Amino acid sequence: MVGHSANGMPQAVPPSPLWRGRVLLIACLLFATALAWAWLLAGAGMDMDAFQMTAMAGMDGWLMQPAVWSPGYALLLIGMWWAMMAAMMLPSAMPVLLLFTRVTGGEPGQIARSGPGLWFALGYLLAWGGFSVAATAMQWALEATRLLSPMLETTHHGLGAAILVLAGAWQLTPVKRACLRHCQSPLGFIVGHWRDGASGALRMGLRHGIYCLGCCWFLMLLLFFGGVMNLYWIVGLTAYVLLEKAIAPGNWLGRATGILLIVWGIWLAVQAP
Repeated sequence: MVGHSANGMPQAVPPSPLWRGRVLLIACLLFATALAWAWLLAGAGMDMDAFQMTAMAGMDGWLMQPAVWSPGYALLLIGMWWAMMAAMMLPSAMPVLLLFTRVTGGEPGQIARSGPGLWFALGYLLAWGGFSVAATAMQWALEATRLLSPMLETTHHGLGAAILVLAGAWQLTPVKRACLRHCQSPLGFIVGHWRDGASGALRMGLRHGIYCLGCCWFLMLLLFFGGVMNLYWIVGLTAYVLLEKAIAPGNWLGRATGILLIVWGIWLAVQAP
């Protein structure tokens, strides 16, 4: 940044604390997102190797030797789901996080200007951490009933059809539309849910995460249909969430997607043997 001295000569102007805080927040979020994607890529690669080994040994090997669930294994899967949710959802939360940092940066005397933004991000991730626990429990139930393949996708046409139809139906509900409005209007959310201090930032992030969860949770369950560690589904759903939040209010994309998912689910049910 360049300014001018009293004699008209150009001189360097140090970045403002607000700008430094925003840069620090962006760097932290990008690092967390990159770390989550790195874990996903590594996990997907290991799952593909396991799938290939199972294919060579025959599906009977998998049916006779299901995963051994333990507290440690469950915690590992919760971490996997949480990392996946961070990778998929943090990019779409960037606008509200940056706007929140800009608003809180105006507080007089504030030193650590990125602090509230980091607390907000933590609250947001806590909401998706709760979803990760529920998703792990669902994965356990599906594996226990042999309804998931080694690639963690549904093996039953009826279940796959039900997931598609229910996800499509959720896209058409008033709750979905209400939650999406909060996600599409960062300024409206901040003005309507303002809380002071670090605890207030944490609560605001948690509340925004809950709205985001209400908007996207059934979309995330589509991973059980396409494959929990299927990178094509992960990238596709991430791009869809970004697009849906970026489009102006009206939710026409959500309604169109809901109808498409319902039709797809019905077609799959009809085609079931």
